[in-house]
Amino acid sequence: MNTSGFERGNQKEFRIHVLPTKRFKTFAISLYAGVPLQEDTVTKVALTPFVLRRGTESYPETTEFREQLEHLYGAGFGFDVYKRGDYQIVQFRMDTINDSFVGGDEQLLDRSFAFLGEVLTRPALEKGHFRTSYVQAERETVRKQLESVVNDKMRYAAERCIEEMCKNEPYRLHPLGERQDLPGIEPDVLTDAYQSWLQQASMDLYVVGDTTLEEVENLVQKHFHVERAKAADYETHKAMLGDKEVETVVERLNVNQGKLNMGLRTSITYGDPQYAAALMYNGILGGYPHSKLFVNVREKESLAYYASSRYDGHKGIATIQSGIEIPNYEKAVTIIKQQLEEMKNGTISDLEMSQTKAMIRNLLKEMQDSAFEMIAYDFNRQLSGKERTADELLAQVEQISKENVREAAEQFRLDTIYFLRDEKGV
Repeated sequence: MNTSGFERGNQKEFRIHVLPTKRFKTFAISLYAGVPLQEDTVTKVALTPFVLRRGTESYPETTEFREQLEHLYGAGFGFDVYKRGDYQIVQFRMDTINDSFVGGDEQLLDRSFAFLGEVLTRPALEKGHFRTSYVQAERETVRKQLESVVNDKMRYAAERCIEEMCKNEPYRLHPLGERQDLPGIEPDVLTDAYQSWLQQASMDLYVVGDTTLEEVENLVQKHFHVERAKAADYETHKAMLGDKEVETVVERLNVNQGKLNMGLRTSITYGDPQYAAALMYNGILGGYPHSKLFVNVREKESLAYYASSRYDGHKGIATIQSGIEIPNYEKAVTIIKQQLEEMKNGTISDLEMSQTKAMIRNLLKEMQDSAFEMIAYDFNRQLSGKERTADELLAQVEQISKENVREAAEQFRLDTIYFLRDEKGV
């Protein structure tokens, strides 16, 4: 049953999701293209949208390409590359003003689809492959972005913790790929990879605005110049707690401040009945400024410059991030473990419960004011196969008790401790 308000269709093996509404002055368009994270394809898939945004068949020069957005009354266009669970997702976004606000006979949704369809299916080519100059330039762009992760030690420690924790799983891969793979990706190689990606990726096209499902299906048929075989659905895998001993990894680099990260596994994922309790668990542990990690590790003990936690409900993993003085490592580990035990023991105050519910409530309600946030929330449904509206999730959160959170805490198990420290010292 569809209770989200989105109308669903399919055209050219693109799953289409349209939310007809007059609430917004713009059309919000998002295209999600997802493929399994794989070592031999991850870098080529990541590089593809960088090259696609350089030019199309009709507008092969990047300046012409950008001018087209100005002709669409300054439409916004961009993309992201990230991972959700064991999938690598490329997301294209367009934000175009509604025709009725510009006067005349403009058909801006049609022209936006003409633009997006050409970006996706008719890129600028030379001799049958991507332009060499574009591929070379964008390889350097991706290389610099990957290098920036290494230079930002907070992000680097977070990535390294995941790499160590998931060393035998696709989830270890960075969504932008591997720096060492970039030099070998020549234009012909990337073009072949792009064509395979265009055929095989799971494609979900979202539109929020004053339109209809029928209109969007017709626009896809008109402007997306590709014939795709049946696309694969996203697969969900049961997350496992595991029973291995906690692994500790210490890495030494030229740093002044230590980065202490911990990885936890959980059997609770987005589609699980305990998902709302897991959100509460993460919020109380380290998701917000009132959380246990922030208050006890950072404020009371003054052990950390920052201390927080994140939860990936599509993978079944939670991570703890903290920045500490290097000599405080043992004490910080001890106090963080104490917070994990408090959660399992149900040592949770009424204030922690009410503040966390208020934070989640505000996030879910604020989401209704953003078309792209509504789209992102609904896309969780595609990834997980779980139908749950924001209102339904909010109602579940409001009903969560301390005992529910304690029961969820039992399903989070410490797996990996990663510590980035200086090169000197014992």
